[in-house]
Amino acid sequence: MTTEEYLSTIDALAVQPFPEVAYVDASGGGGPEHHVRGLQVSRDFWDDDDGQAWVEAEAELQACLDDLAARLTTRWGNTFGVDLGPYLSAGCAGEPVPEPLGYLSQQAVSMQVWPLPTRGRWLALAIGQADKELPLILFAAVGRASALDLNTSGRS
Repeated sequence: MTTEEYLSTIDALAVQPFPEVAYVDASGGGGPEHHVRGLQVSRDFWDDDDGQAWVEAEAELQACLDDLAARLTTRWGNTFGVDLGPYLSAGCAGEPVPEPLGYLSQQAVSMQVWPLPTRGRWLALAIGQADKELPLILFAAVGRASALDLNTSGRS
């Protein structure tokens, strides 16, 4: 996909109604509070003995994320980072974690977030990997503002 196609997907996610029930399909998943899409997926790393393929794939995804982030910042203003570690810890301790934070925290370490206060939502980009042999994924996610405790100005 091209950057313009990624932006089109992001624009659609930002306004698309949240589904009434959770689902997972080939493009991602969603539920009553969120949407998640894999924008770009690398190869897997089962045979990457020296780690070079992983390094190259991560650099490619990071360059794509950086390009998208620059364009989204021009459109929606400054981004802020969210450490997903506390959400992973809370989920592992059996505490409830709002989606898509629960899912993303199992895949990624952090995410870049743009508040969409007029929509009561936020949009995030993150690079994640479920396990070291599996592909890296550039995720786009949309969640309700309340999942990150954002106020109407878009910041907590």
